[in-house]
Amino acid sequence: MSLKPYQRIPLLVLGMLSLLTALWGGTQRLGWDLPVLTGSLALNHGPLMVGAFLGTVIGLERAVALDRLWGYLAPALTGLGGLALISGQAPSAALFLLLSGSLVLVGVNLVFTSRWFAWFHVVMGLGAIALVVGNLFLARGEPVSVAVWWWMGFLLLTITGERMELGRLLFLSKTQQWQILLFVFVAVAGLVLSLLKLDLGVRVLGIGMIAIALWLGNFDVARRTVRQTGLTRFIAVNLLLGYAWLALSGVLLVLFGADFGGLRYDAVLHAFFLGYVFSMIFGHAPVIFPAILGRGMSYRPAFYLHVILLHLFLAIRIGGDLTTQIMPRHWGGLFNTLTLLVFLANTLLSMRAYTLAKNSR
Repeated sequence: MSLKPYQRIPLLVLGMLSLLTALWGGTQRLGWDLPVLTGSLALNHGPLMVGAFLGTVIGLERAVALDRLWGYLAPALTGLGGLALISGQAPSAALFLLLSGSLVLVGVNLVFTSRWFAWFHVVMGLGAIALVVGNLFLARGEPVSVAVWWWMGFLLLTITGERMELGRLLFLSKTQQWQILLFVFVAVAGLVLSLLKLDLGVRVLGIGMIAIALWLGNFDVARRTVRQTGLTRFIAVNLLLGYAWLALSGVLLVLFGADFGGLRYDAVLHAFFLGYVFSMIFGHAPVIFPAILGRGMSYRPAFYLHVILLHLFLAIRIGGDLTTQIMPRHWGGLFNTLTLLVFLANTLLSMRAYTLAKNSR
C-alpha cells in the first residue's frame, strides 16, 4: 500500500512552504527590510532550507521509490517540523520532528540496501545518517555552524550516491568505481574528524568535495549527454555547473576551514547549497516532480532563464563575500531569491502547458 500521486501533494506543499519562508528569512538576514512574518524566520533560515525543505523533498522522492506507506512518514515529519519552525511557537517540537523524519529516512535507505546491496545505496544511507547527526546537534541546542557540515554531508553523499547509481550505465572500470568510494571515504572521514578537531575536519571534508567534483566532472554521464539536445542537454548543463560550484566550495573550505567570521563562511555555504545543490534541483526537477505528482512537464527553453540568473547572481554574491563588498553581496542574494521564484513559476507553467497539450489531443 502506498500513496497515490494526488495524496502526495500536501507533503510537497509543506516542503515548498518551508522553501518560501526560508527564502524570506534569508533575505531578511541579508539586511533587506521585509515585513516580519514571524520572529524566527531569519534565525531558522538554515534549518528550514535543509532540514524542512530539502529533507522533505528528498524524503518524498525516496518514499515514492520505496512504494511503502510507512516511508512517507519521513517527509510528513520533516514537513510538519518545518511548519512548526515557521510558527515559532514550539522550537523543541519542531527540532524533534525534523530529527524523527531523518531517522525514518535512514530506515528507508536501510530497506533499499537490504533489498539489493550496492555501494550507491550505502553512500546514500550514509548521507541520511549525516542528516540525523546534523539534526541531533541542532536538537541538543548546538548552533547551526556545528550542524551545517553534517547537512552538507547529507546532500553531498545523497547526490553522489544517485550519480553513482546512474553511472552503472557507463560500465565504469573497477579502478574508477573504487576511486569514487575512496573520495566518499575522505569526505566522511572529514565529518567524523570534525567531532574532534573542527577546523581540520572541515578542511578534509573540503578535500573530499573537490575530489568528488572532479570525479563526477570526468566520469558522470552528463559529460556525454551535454552534446545532445532539449531536456537531456538541459539536465547535463545543470549537473556540470553544479560540479564546478561543488569544487569551488571545497577549495574555499580547504583555504578557510571553520572560519565563522561572516563573509567567508557565507561564500562556502552558498557556493555549496545554492550553486551545487540548486543546480542539481534545477536539473532533476523535470524528472522528479512528474515522478512525485504523476503529472508530466513540458521542456521549455525558458528553463535556461532561471539557470542563467542563478549562476550570475550567485557569482556576484560570492564575489562580494570574497572581496568584502557588502552591496554586491546583498544584491546578489536578493536576486538569487527572486531567481528561485522564477524557477518555481517556470515549473508550474511547464506542468500547466503539458496538461493543456494533453487535454487538447
